[in-house]
Amino acid sequence: MIDLRPFSGLGGADHGWLNAKHHFSFASYHDPERMGWGALRVWNDDAIAPGTGFAPHPHRDMEIITYVREGAITHEDSLGNKGRTVAGDVQVMSAGTGIVHSEFNREDETTRLFQIWVQTNARGHAPGWGMRPFPKDGRAGRFVVLASGFAEDAEALPIHAAARILGATLKAGQSLTYALGGERLGYLVPAMGAVEVEGVRVNTRDGAAISQVESLSITALEDAEIVLADII
Repeated sequence: MIDLRPFSGLGGADHGWLNAKHHFSFASYHDPERMGWGALRVWNDDAIAPGTGFAPHPHRDMEIITYVREGAITHEDSLGNKGRTVAGDVQVMSAGTGIVHSEFNREDETTRLFQIWVQTNARGHAPGWGMRPFPKDGRAGRFVVLASGFAEDAEALPIHAAARILGATLKAGQSLTYALGGERLGYLVPAMGAVEVEGVRVNTRDGAAISQVESLSITALEDAEIVLADII
């Protein structure tokens, strides 16, 4: 089953410095039918103006994955971590027992990113942060695991959840499959381009909530960059 959630119908708010679209209920946007998708609690599509960002604020017991689409984001936190994540790369913050962080756009251009929150598998994990480059040409025609709670995904950024966040790039006409498993859930968003997922067209920045699919079939209708959450 595919539940299409068009970008034009997403909730959100324009704060001037931040133009945010929310795939699920978040902040002042509340939709009781869209409180999350399994362990996936947040998928925000943020555009952050140059020289602005999120001032220091706390989190706990959440796995927060940031997928940068354009520009870069600069992270600082209460553990002393500092880092700059550029377009195509990914950062993960495990909030664990508690962490305070800031995220600023220090660039001369708008930063556009997906911020993805996955509920942790248990309370009490130590907080942490990490960033890794994931070159887009390394994802050509195949899924690469960007963040994972499974030990076998040794090249991915670790998270404390029975989940994977994956990325792929496809040329128009290319197809790929993903063994989701009928008991698991998927949430797919094209960062760029349009794809067909199990016969349903999914345009740029639309969301596709996927359930009861053993093997997921995806075909690019245009050159596409896609992000997939595999969760329970």
